[in-house]
Amino acid sequence: MAVDPVCKMDVDEATAKFTSEYRGKTYYFCAPGCKKLFERDPEAYLKES
Repeated sequence: MAVDPVCKMDVDEATAKFTSEYRGKTYYFCAPGCKKLFERDPEAYLKES
């Protein structure tokens, strides 16, 4: 399981509909809204990790 970097929900990589590539890594999202927020400012969400 991956963790959505925006809302911290568990996301199954095998069935995730929303993904984004950033700096060579794939991130998985529970919904399009989380993906959009991440893509607007990825560093804001990755700092917390």
